[in-house]
Amino acid sequence: MDYLGIDMSCAIGSLRNGEFPEKDCLLPLISKLLGYCLVAASITVKLPQIMKIVQHKSVRGLSVVAFELEVVGYTISLAYCLHKGLPFSAFGEMAFLLIQALILVACIYYYSQPVPVTTWLRPLLYCAVAPTVLAGQINPTLFEALYASQHAIFLFARLPQIWKNFKNKSTGELSFLTFFMNFAGSIVRVFTCLQEKAPLSILTGFALGVITNGSILTQILLYSKPAAAKEKKAN
Repeated sequence: MDYLGIDMSCAIGSLRNGEFPEKDCLLPLISKLLGYCLVAASITVKLPQIMKIVQHKSVRGLSVVAFELEVVGYTISLAYCLHKGLPFSAFGEMAFLLIQALILVACIYYYSQPVPVTTWLRPLLYCAVAPTVLAGQINPTLFEALYASQHAIFLFARLPQIWKNFKNKSTGELSFLTFFMNFAGSIVRVFTCLQEKAPLSILTGFALGVITNGSILTQILLYSKPAAAKEKKAN
């Protein structure tokens, strides 16, 4: 009995016999279900951040480079997973995250007017290269090297934001809900990668996501209290 790549026969067979499914039967099932739940949840991950920017008409405290690098990282990750032929439940959220990340960067550009001409060169370069990467029309060795660099890209996508938060002792317009979902999603992906026996390179990427998203989430919790105190004094 197979639904969306999920083998239900083992678990259903055990339950029919009045037995609780064994670990080897239950864990892969949980992994698949969590994977699809994560894909479904990813549709709204960045919406709180986008809505917060639009509502306040401000990108205060946000690092433009950090979000641009995030787009590059999602593009490489999605292309690599497609190239490796992994099941959709193992990477599907990347497609939705990429779309939202592009919208988020567009919002940052819009509310950062005037945007320098040199800044527009980066999205133009991305639009020229991204279709080729997503189509997998590059040398396999280069593809592996590109994906290996993707971990560094995601790391450097977070470091500017982490440093800016630390320097300003404020997280500005960063959304707690968005980074909480990023953090929780990274933890789930580490589990599903272990169960799906995904390549070590993919597992490493999600492990780094746990660390970096957890760091920013901690900063939001730490720096939100002083900011709230300042607003009360001002009033």
